[in-house]
Amino acid sequence: MEFIRGIEMIKEEFELSDRLVKERFNTLFIRSAHRWYIKVRQAHGQESWTWWKTQIIDKWANDAWRFKVETAFEYAKFNSDKDKALP
Repeated sequence: MEFIRGIEMIKEEFELSDRLVKERFNTLFIRSAHRWYIKVRQAHGQESWTWWKTQIIDKWANDAWRFKVETAFEYAKFNSDKDKALP
């Protein structure tokens, strides 16, 4: 998963502690991922980066989630009367 690999690379490159990585979660996650993070954080309290990595993979790197995203992409259609193209 790109997100995990990116964090692992930065963590290693800058010798970041688990605490510094986890402090960024509140700003890294947006929309549904942020709601998920808040809910899990409230339910489980402080956990290690290894624990969070497992939770992220279980939640976001599975076939059901991938299918949902791919299906939404397939059904997304540009309507020139309603939608505007980006400049």
